Amino acid sequence: MTTRHLVSLVTGILIFSVLIPICLSVWLAHRQAEEKFVQDLDRYSSRVLIRTNRVVSQAKEALTQLQAFKGEPCSHEHLLEMRRVAFSWRYVQEVMYIDNLKPVCSSLEQVSKAPAFPSPMRVTPDGYDAWLTRQNDLGINRYMAVLGTKQYVVMIDPASLIDVIPFGAWPIEAALVGNDSNLIFASSSPLEQRIWEQLQHQNLTPLQSRGSIYVVKEVPDLRFSVVAWASLNPLKESWHQQLLFWLPFGSLVSLLAAIFVLRILRRLQSPRNRLMDAINAREFVVHYQPIVALDSGKITGAEALTRWPQTDGSLLSPDIFVPLAEQTGLTSRLTKLVIEKVFEDMGEWLHHHPDQHISVNLAPADLVSAELPPLLGRLLNLWQIPPKQIALELTERGFADPKISVPAIARFRRSGHPVYIDDFGTGYSSLSYLQDLDVDTLKIDKSFVDALEYKNVTPHIIEMAKSLNLDMVAEGIETEGQLEWLRRHGVQYGQGWLYSKALPKAEFILWAEHNLEQE
Repeated sequence: MTTRHLVSLVTGILIFSVLIPICLSVWLAHRQAEEKFVQDLDRYSSRVLIRTNRVVSQAKEALTQLQAFKGEPCSHEHLLEMRRVAFSWRYVQEVMYIDNLKPVCSSLEQVSKAPAFPSPMRVTPDGYDAWLTRQNDLGINRYMAVLGTKQYVVMIDPASLIDVIPFGAWPIEAALVGNDSNLIFASSSPLEQRIWEQLQHQNLTPLQSRGSIYVVKEVPDLRFSVVAWASLNPLKESWHQQLLFWLPFGSLVSLLAAIFVLRILRRLQSPRNRLMDAINAREFVVHYQPIVALDSGKITGAEALTRWPQTDGSLLSPDIFVPLAEQTGLTSRLTKLVIEKVFEDMGEWLHHHPDQHISVNLAPADLVSAELPPLLGRLLNLWQIPPKQIALELTERGFADPKISVPAIARFRRSGHPVYIDDFGTGYSSLSYLQDLDVDTLKIDKSFVDALEYKNVTPHIIEMAKSLNLDMVAEGIETEGQLEWLRRHGVQYGQGWLYSKALPKAEFILWAEHNLEQE
């Protein structure tokens, strides 16, 4: 990214860092005022619900008292008892004695002229019949709520259910609506049928429409709902008061966010932190390049090669990120991750193929890591793999200090791990220390394989390895001519694109299984 683009990015992020908290504070002020508004509505509708439950309870108690009467129906004593009930219970308007749903007499008339009640609109869970009806002995055309048993019904004015004084700072209206009939049978102010339909469409959640907010509470026993609503005009004043609190807070957050974003940007631009984040997120993947026996072409194992996936889909090779890990002190953490992934990928395959191995590259810092040997031991035990199936590769730089490298290599070999010298011949001290090292295999660098026809160093390397009884692996074999030359000079193993490039886990296993099946 160019400096100009980076400045544009930082400027854009800073602008957002300043604007978003301020905009958020404005939104929070409005949201908090609106929530308080809705809470007031919700509290009011809850109080209406409490009133409704109290009225229904009174109606049930009145019916219980009527059922206790043992005298002759519609006698003077019976009429007097029904009048006592209607007078005593505050919310009961009329009491009727019925026979097979036909009113016989009531607290208002000795002989009721009202027609028979239809079948109950609902039966409550505790066995009471319920209706909404305009039927009464006085011929008044208004809806009444009716609760009854087989012998008695009590009539309740629905207005008494919503006759609740709001405690909020603004006027609140309420209405009662039948859930099944969608009938608005009582209201303190007209409620549009369209509003109720919208509330039903959004599952009775709070609704904002035409300058008002509507909330709903259900009365499941009687199958009707309490709708409470209020105008949004008082909300504006409340919102402005909340804004005086939230705006300074938002400005402070904007300043802190700007400082934080600048620190984050610096951190994101730090190669060390990018690498550390990738290690922590286990972003690295391992590919496996087959190592084959040159005389038979059969696979004997593979070298684990780490790749770092990028957001654009590309893969960074170790030549780029390994030097960065060494410079920033993250080598051991990276090696630990790679070893864990090798076992995750290939543990089961190695367990079922005891003649195969995977070689893992170690950096000089890994030789003094106290975590590496226990990690290898634990994973080998977990997957039931002998140490000989995990080879360790070290470059010449790993042997720069013999006081450190020699004891470390000896410990690995005592544990049963084969040790390879990788990229042999590319340094300056190969010949001086090779005879003193306790290693198993020497890997001939690709640069020598590429120049077999032009340089005479490779034959000397091969002869030296033979004299020290070291196995040899030639890297970067790409042509049949190179293969034939190496085979003729006694190199036992090789890897390169002539056989296969480094492959992801699944593709490598398919390649290896196919190779093993060949005669």
